[in-house]
Amino acid sequence: MFDLPTSSWLLLLLGGFAVGMSKSGLAGVSLVQVLAFAVVFGAKQSTGVLLPLLIVGDCCAVWLVGRDVVWSYVVKLLPPTLLGVVIGWLLLGRLDESAFRPFIGGLVLALCGGQLLRMWRADLYAQVPHTRVFAWGTGILSGVATMLANAAGPIVALYLLAVALPKNRLVATAAWFFLILNLTKIPFSASLGLISPKSLLIDVMLAPCVLAGLVTGRAVVRKIPQKLFDTLLLVFTAVAAVRLMLSS
Repeated sequence: MFDLPTSSWLLLLLGGFAVGMSKSGLAGVSLVQVLAFAVVFGAKQSTGVLLPLLIVGDCCAVWLVGRDVVWSYVVKLLPPTLLGVVIGWLLLGRLDESAFRPFIGGLVLALCGGQLLRMWRADLYAQVPHTRVFAWGTGILSGVATMLANAAGPIVALYLLAVALPKNRLVATAAWFFLILNLTKIPFSASLGLISPKSLLIDVMLAPCVLAGLVTGRAVVRKIPQKLFDTLLLVFTAVAAVRLMLSS
């Protein structure tokens, strides 16, 4: 795992930086790290290598912006997401997760289209994002996506965008949600042999990149007006969804 060419280390450095950027509120950037780590370690093994770095990013994000969290949305999303994690864990242990990437990417793209339509016609289905069915559907999809590809960031971001959270509260709520979620994923990934002492050492080496990405991302997010932030988040998420579909 350590005998990697320079090009692979550059990809990992970029992936670590992208982890921090995604935790700053630019959730669509998360597919950069997914793809970078998958190229170096393979799709399945990369999920275990990446998970501790995501937790580092979550801890830093909670420390920086966690005070603005809206706990009601964390509580609403966690039960269905944890159910999705169990489903994804069962699938990951038995099937090739690359077969599910186009499916997940297609669903995320459909959600983007729905959110774009909602931004254009706010009254079209104003109550849908606040229904239990929408929350459970989003949560289960997020849980499956996070186990199969560490790709739940754009899905959760779309949900929090749909319920019209201001950007500071969106970032804080996502930070706490993913900290809890990623900590619960550790035993599942470990049981599949995806986390090892060597992979953890690589995570330690890349941790400074996560912090650098988070600081950079926070500086960018603070300067973006709310409407532009919503639009960029939607665009980044759509691009990430397309890239996920094409990476199968």
